[in-house]
Amino acid sequence: MPAGFYPLYESNRPLDDDDDDDLPRPRGSAKPDFDHWDCRLGLVDEALEVAHRRRLRWWQRDYWQGRSKLWLTARGILAFLATFALLIGWLTFTAPLSKSLEPIALPQVTLLASDGTPIARQGAIVEAPVKIKDLPPHVAQAFIAIEDRRFYSHWGIDPRGIARAAWTGYGGGSTITQQLAKFTFLTPEQSISRKAREALIALWLESWLTKDEILERYLSNAYFGDNQYGLRAASLHYFYRQPEKLRPEQAAMLAGLLQAPSRFAPTKHYDKAQKRMELVIKSMVAVGYLTQAEADALPDPRIDVRTRDDNLPTGTYFADWALPLAREGIDASYSKQTLTTTLDSRLQALANRIVARAPVGGAQVALVAMRRNGEVVAMVGGRDYRKSPFNRATQARRQPGSTFKTIVYLAALENGWEPDDTIPNTPITQGSYRPKNAREQYSPQITLKDAFAQSSNVAAVRLFQAVGSDKVIATARRLGITAPMADGDPSLALGTSSMTLMALTAAYAGIAANEYPVEPYAFPRGDRSIWEWITTRTDSMSSGEHEDLEEMLRAAINRGTGRNASLPIANFGKTGTTQDYRDALFVGYAGDLVVGVWIGNDDNTPLNGVTGGSLPARIWRDFMYGALKIEAAPAPVAQDTPDPEGPVQPLDVLEGQEIPLGQDGTSVRVDEGGVTIKQNGVPVELRVNEGGVVVKPAPATSPSPPL
Repeated sequence: MPAGFYPLYESNRPLDDDDDDDLPRPRGSAKPDFDHWDCRLGLVDEALEVAHRRRLRWWQRDYWQGRSKLWLTARGILAFLATFALLIGWLTFTAPLSKSLEPIALPQVTLLASDGTPIARQGAIVEAPVKIKDLPPHVAQAFIAIEDRRFYSHWGIDPRGIARAAWTGYGGGSTITQQLAKFTFLTPEQSISRKAREALIALWLESWLTKDEILERYLSNAYFGDNQYGLRAASLHYFYRQPEKLRPEQAAMLAGLLQAPSRFAPTKHYDKAQKRMELVIKSMVAVGYLTQAEADALPDPRIDVRTRDDNLPTGTYFADWALPLAREGIDASYSKQTLTTTLDSRLQALANRIVARAPVGGAQVALVAMRRNGEVVAMVGGRDYRKSPFNRATQARRQPGSTFKTIVYLAALENGWEPDDTIPNTPITQGSYRPKNAREQYSPQITLKDAFAQSSNVAAVRLFQAVGSDKVIATARRLGITAPMADGDPSLALGTSSMTLMALTAAYAGIAANEYPVEPYAFPRGDRSIWEWITTRTDSMSSGEHEDLEEMLRAAINRGTGRNASLPIANFGKTGTTQDYRDALFVGYAGDLVVGVWIGNDDNTPLNGVTGGSLPARIWRDFMYGALKIEAAPAPVAQDTPDPEGPVQPLDVLEGQEIPLGQDGTSVRVDEGGVTIKQNGVPVELRVNEGGVVVKPAPATSPSPPL
């Protein structure tokens, strides 16, 4: 049938053979079935309608069609208010609103040894609160300019301030009120829920307190680094000046500390604090608190830190080193913190006993023990912490002497030298630097292994010059040593560049692990993630170079200058003695422990003939004997877990000193004569002799006080 339109009528005419046969017909009939055709078209229309509805957005569907804008707006507002009410209810339940109006509790940090024994507890150093009306105007202005320029005009949350901070980089995204809520009433977690609670508390504080009261709370409780909380404590600590007398440049430096108190503390990082202070002054000029001429005339403030009665030490050398590291991670929190450290209380007690019994006369002793990965397990910074809390393991920079030769020989091995290669061991007669061997012992030639074992000075200098000072310094840098080293100075071969015992021991830890640099740490670290493993750069020696270096370290300890440190197991180490016997050192490793020992006088006067191979080597050996026996012994019987809230255990107490047994004044002292127990201030002496046990009142050590 040709294409086109045809009338729908019935015809009895039979279709021609060439007619189109596409129209449906009832079986046995020549007439088209239009009813069936309409049904099929209806199904197609329904399918198209379903597909069309599926493509529509939710607001295009029939339910919303014909609704007025007013109806839609009302329903939207109701939905928003219901959601907001639920959110406020949840925040009100979880946010400490009532606590925000109470006096702020002081933060406290308790450090635990690895077995849970509390070893140090430190509270905040605080002073009396400040009053805004008593402060010079430029003090509050410095904080407002850098932290919250619209403080006196917003309601605790400042969208404009957030936008300005994001655009200009000046100021912070949070208002002063929000910061007060964050560091005094909330945990330092970073989450949306905490930010929401922070905003709610800020609004609550703005409703109940005046602006000056909020600012006073903020200034009186903010953390300023160096364990100083509050403006008055910080002002006295850094400038020895009451905040009511702060100069503009001093106030600007203090205001700059709040962003990162530990990182900007001027006692340790004055250059960073100065740059931050300049940013504060620039902000004060931008706001109009200072003219540019006044800002240009401000001098750099002079730090004036003095010993004050409230600035008491924490009680152990290890705690003094670890607490600042802990503070870096908890600056924003006022809650009590209990942190487990890497310190092994048994190894620490062992180190204290050995150091206390060492016959060093009036000299000082330092000892650092760490695992090969840098985990510090014991630290002694001096003979008596009570008399001198200065940490000679982490703060004193002394010459390492011949212990630095290990780095020289490592650089030689990396540049193709072998332990059996020879080098002249004759006196150096040319040049301005002419070191000598101990006891004037020389020979025509000597192997590197023997020169290292005997600690030949002339051989080390010749090897240093043959390898090149640049390569030796590069090797030292890869091991993590950051001490200044002058390129081309041959005296570097003998360890004339000053460094801390901690840094030197960490370099040996890198050699022991054959993966460096090693960073000493005080708090347990989890396994490195795959990303950290990929991005953290480490160096190592080839297996052959590592074996050669350990061969020389074994020779030094077993048949060389370090024979006094020899152990019945595989041990590696090197002695060090500086000019005129001013410093004596021994650094080495055995098992999984790397230990460094130093002996010297604080005033750098010569020791009485003490060398690294004498007393330091014996201290090292005695410590390793005890430490490795403890590690090899069967596991101890399970005991109750120490109570972190219990009394701090004085791991630095030396023999003959009183050991507190509790917080009620009970103490015990052990000496050669016996045991003296003191309770309620009354000493009782307990002695054991051939007659048995004798208990009697202890002799008075001082006249009784008048009645």
